[in-house]
Amino acid sequence: MKDGYEVSGEFIDVLSGPAWQVLRDPVRAALRGVDPEHGPVLDVGAGTGLGTQILADACPAATVLAVEPSPVLRAVLLSRVAADADLRDRVTVLADDALGAPLPERLGAVLAANMIGHLPPQERREFWHRVAARLAPGAPLVVNLQPPAELAVVGFTTFGAVRIGRYTYEGGGAAEPVGAHTVTWRMSYRVLDAGVVLREHTVDYLWHVLSEHDLRAELAEAELRAEVGPMGVVRAVRAG
Repeated sequence: MKDGYEVSGEFIDVLSGPAWQVLRDPVRAALRGVDPEHGPVLDVGAGTGLGTQILADACPAATVLAVEPSPVLRAVLLSRVAADADLRDRVTVLADDALGAPLPERLGAVLAANMIGHLPPQERREFWHRVAARLAPGAPLVVNLQPPAELAVVGFTTFGAVRIGRYTYEGGGAAEPVGAHTVTWRMSYRVLDAGVVLREHTVDYLWHVLSEHDLRAELAEAELRAEVGPMGVVRAVRAG
């Protein structure tokens, strides 16, 4: 299967750091009360491991399963885990996707951040049911809502720029509706030296939009009760 991050993977980790700093506290709050006796905690779409690190820090006594299908992102994830003695002891990296990864019968928590829009609606519903069946009582599923929540044209926006040595690494994107529930994001990544563009790469990918209303309804179908916190971070637990 083609790796959708074959081109953009060079930029993802350095440009995602500031966004994860903003998500850190809301994600940690949503992971409150995780009991390591309930089973491993799961990071789905772990990417380069920035969220995995937050999950492991928030659940310091739990073992962690980090699922990432992209070989490019997984290489960075493995490097991050291997460089930290605590993570190296507790984190197992699975080269699989949200619906295919082998999971234990019980999970103490699930983090699925910055990834749910990659799943078409039917696969998304399958994912909710798959994890809901394994969540221990009181164990949270943590996801985040990402724009656009409805079909809309999104004008080009620069999402981030990070200087490393002489070079500045910059990323941005724009979105156009292409279906009933889907937009195409056209992402642009550039490397600049004193304002001069040295390299530029453009990547298109599909994103399946999801509003808060629809998310709550889908989670309720899986018998999960949701509460929405700061920065669109959602904590869902088994109803009742």
